[in-house]
Amino acid sequence: VEVDTICFNAAISACEKGSRWEKALQLFDMMAQNSAEANTITCSGAISACAKSNEWENALHLFSAMKQSDVDVDRIVFNSIISACANGGEGQKAGNFGRSRTQQQIVSGTIT
Repeated sequence: VEVDTICFNAAISACEKGSRWEKALQLFDMMAQNSAEANTITCSGAISACAKSNEWENALHLFSAMKQSDVDVDRIVFNSIISACANGGEGQKAGNFGRSRTQQQIVSGTIT
């Protein structure tokens, strides 16, 4: 059975819902070994799993990897990274991401 991005996304989403951030990160790392390409859904799920467990540093690492891989950053990802920072006691970082998101929306003309 070939494991593809959709399978990984489903598994990472299940980990997020079950508060299994460590397993979500393991699955995220396994994707490259299985030639599966991470997408916005993948990253959002993994970041959200970290956010729910106050793992803001891991969430930031994922966000950085996401941007380096040219994966689209959407509103859900921004909200998850802001939540991760806020939940982890990093209010200033959360505020910085909030301002960054607003600036991005102004530039792209997509204020929501």
